[in-house]
Amino acid sequence: MAPAIEVRQAYKRYGDVQALDGVDLSVEPGEFFALLGPNGAGKTTLISLLAGLARADRGEVRVMGYDVRVNYREARRALGVVPQELVFDPFFTVRETLRIQSGYFGLRRNDAWIDEVIERLDLTAKANANMRSLSGGMKRRVLVAQALVHKPPVIILDEPTAGVDVELRQGLWEFVRQLNAAGHTIVLTTHYLEEAEALCGRVAMLKNGRVVALDTTRNLLAGVSGIHLKLKLDPDRLPVELAERSVPGPEGYRVLPIQSHDETPDIMIALRRDGVTVQELELLQPDLEEAFVQIMGRR
Repeated sequence: MAPAIEVRQAYKRYGDVQALDGVDLSVEPGEFFALLGPNGAGKTTLISLLAGLARADRGEVRVMGYDVRVNYREARRALGVVPQELVFDPFFTVRETLRIQSGYFGLRRNDAWIDEVIERLDLTAKANANMRSLSGGMKRRVLVAQALVHKPPVIILDEPTAGVDVELRQGLWEFVRQLNAAGHTIVLTTHYLEEAEALCGRVAMLKNGRVVALDTTRNLLAGVSGIHLKLKLDPDRLPVELAERSVPGPEGYRVLPIQSHDETPDIMIALRRDGVTVQELELLQPDLEEAFVQIMGRR
């Protein structure tokens, strides 16, 4: 089976800016995949190439095996994109917007699926409301619905929860998980790295238009050095041998890097011997944000 997304040596330049500098990337069908990177890393440019909104200077870009240049109709039909920007027509209702979107793909009598998407995204109460009357969070739900009206096998979510309240975020992720379980390939870009860590099986990190890390989420986390103990002490001091290796922590707390959990009993003994009481203790595990910071900091 062809990869859901396949990018081979993709280059794209805008004037003096090399937006993509030889990107190689392959996403398998059914994956929940994260595409991460700082602002200006090339994520939006890569999405634009996949969606046919821009053309690579050289290289190959395919969606479900279809070349986005040669087989552009098939490639676009196989892809649904939820853009980062709130783009909408203020003169139509939610239902009319989704019917028009269906028409772009030549779909008629699509109301049953539109009704299901509206219900699943909790838009039923707003189905006949004008788009300009909706809140920002509601508009973003409609953008998700627009990307799904033609039932694409590949869905790209570009910062889908930016500015969205917690309740909507949880409901959206539940819906997206169900889509992924049904076989849809999901590609997520987000600055909420805890979302990527919880949802995505593999992660690609872009920096200056290049893929600088590509691995499973588990392996990326395993490569992060350091477990830490976050301690609140009374009195607020550490024995000399522990103070020498402590790192700055939040006000009122001490943070100790440790190599393994087996060190914790010895640290407790040392504190007790020094007359120090542990009021609070928290074990800080490495997370994807820490891996991201370390990888982006490499030369």
